[in-house]
Amino acid sequence: MRTTSITVTDRPDPGLVEQIAEGLNAYNDEIIGHGDRLPLAVLARDAETGELLGGISGRSSLGLLFVELVYVAKPCRSAGLGSQLLAAAEAEGRRRGCKAAVLYTISFQAPGFYERHGWTRFGEIPCLPPGTSRIFMSKTL
Repeated sequence: MRTTSITVTDRPDPGLVEQIAEGLNAYNDEIIGHGDRLPLAVLARDAETGELLGGISGRSSLGLLFVELVYVAKPCRSAGLGSQLLAAAEAEGRRRGCKAAVLYTISFQAPGFYERHGWTRFGEIPCLPPGTSRIFMSKTL
C-alpha cells in the first residue's frame, strides 16, 4: 500500500480541483455509459455599458438542472430581472432535456421568490448565524 499525505487547504490549486472533478466524472460516465454534463450561465447586462446586472450559473447533468449561483444587482431587484433570469435558466434546462431542477438558497436570501415561481422545499438544514438555514428546493420542468 502507498504511503499517503492528507492536505487540508482553503486555497486549493485549481488544477487539482479539476482533477477531482475529472476523476468523478470519468467514474460516473463509466457507470452510466455517457457524459452529458454542461455548464450553464444566464447573464443580464446593461445594453449600453455591458455592466453585469445579474446572472445565474449552474449546470445540467443526467436530466437535472442545477442552479448553483443567482445574483441580481441591488438597483435591479424587485423589477422582474430575477424572474426573467430564472425563466431563461429553466427554459434552457428543458431544452437540454432536464426533467427537474434543484437549488439551495439561504433563509435570508430568497426562498419566497423561488416558491412564487413554482419551486418546492424538500429539505432544510440549520446553519450560522443562529436562526439561519439552508433551504433545498426542486421544481419539475
